[in-house]
Amino acid sequence: MSSKQRRVVITGIGLISPLGSTKEALWDALYQARSGVGPLTVLSPGAVPLHVAAEAKQFTGEIEDFGPLEKEQKKQIRKALRVMCRECQMGVAVAQLALTDAAAQIGTIDPDRIGISYGIDYMLSLPEELTEGVQQCLNGDGKFEFSRWGLEGMPKMSPLWLLKYLPNMPASHAAIFNDLRGPSNSLTLREAASNQAIGEAYQIIRRGNADLMVCGATGTRLHTMKILHAVMQEEVAGGNGDPTKVSRPFDQNRSGMVLGEGAGAIIIEELAHAQARGATIHGEIVAAASSAAAAPRLVARRKVAMANVLRALLEDSGFKPQEIDHLHAHGLSTQSCDVEEAQAIVEAFGDRARTMPVVAAKSYFGNLGAGSGMVELIASLLALRAGSLFPTLNYETPDAECPLHVVRNNFTPAGKRFINLNVTPQGQASGVMIQQLA
Repeated sequence: MSSKQRRVVITGIGLISPLGSTKEALWDALYQARSGVGPLTVLSPGAVPLHVAAEAKQFTGEIEDFGPLEKEQKKQIRKALRVMCRECQMGVAVAQLALTDAAAQIGTIDPDRIGISYGIDYMLSLPEELTEGVQQCLNGDGKFEFSRWGLEGMPKMSPLWLLKYLPNMPASHAAIFNDLRGPSNSLTLREAASNQAIGEAYQIIRRGNADLMVCGATGTRLHTMKILHAVMQEEVAGGNGDPTKVSRPFDQNRSGMVLGEGAGAIIIEELAHAQARGATIHGEIVAAASSAAAAPRLVARRKVAMANVLRALLEDSGFKPQEIDHLHAHGLSTQSCDVEEAQAIVEAFGDRARTMPVVAAKSYFGNLGAGSGMVELIASLLALRAGSLFPTLNYETPDAECPLHVVRNNFTPAGKRFINLNVTPQGQASGVMIQQLA
């Protein structure tokens, strides 16, 4: 980086996860090796060939889940909850929690210099939203008549229905509630969305278009239709037996990913701006990168995309592989993706890949969709502060096709610098490099 570039630091953290909704709860679960995976309860038993999930049960969507709020904010958010789906509610909540953690109070910072960058999944209506309209269009034989939908079915739906599921709504709501008038963007890139949102905001601050950015991501794989999509299209672990043993990234006996839900947000800020207001600094962003790679007929090339990201992070930051103290892997726990990720790490890091500590928080909470990367990044930030890494759960039998140094205990130093890496099934990869403030 040029010495003239503005430096960007992290000054606030907010999260909702199957391990809890505070930094303390998340770190305690990770350090104590306590899984957030349990029996699937969002669907009736037998509805799908799936028995385990990582549900954020402590998040109820009530106003108390949004942290301490000013009276007018509380009124606004409570009124808007009826036009937010669960993903949107989680996204807004973590933004509020992160702003509180950063002590970034409304009115104390120029609102024109504060922006927001959010990563999200594709959002789908719940089947219940359509039930009354569909029933209105059934004929005497119980068959649905499409010709009746426009005039008879749609009027039975809430006129504000669409607002609940627009992917730009988490950022829009958070910006309105906090009077954020700076740059705003929403990125629908599935699991790659978290790091991509951070990278976008990082560049905005570096080039001087904002002094502070709210970076968040929210997602779920536990929506009724998303569960069906995943079961039909991806490598999902059925989960017979102990739920806590199912997610096992890079282990030879892994059987697929666990589905989960969650969200995370960080406040990033120009260094001098943060120091001037006495903010607590959790880390510094030193590089961000993304890549998409596909073969003919749009077959994903995940290994290529991830290797591209890792090389770009090293090149842009100026650090050598030996200077990266740990890598937070995507660690999906599927046969194919784990092998491709390991290959990408070896390709980009060479011999260092065999000794560099690798952690995978998905072993604790599975795939949270777009929210995964942000919660994983927060986990590594907390490890930097604690000075040691957490064990990757259920890593018992190393896989020869994944020749990585996967962390198994609490005694491995976290170091002062790490990379957070994520990828989508479509071959979109993203990553960020973060270090302790020098």
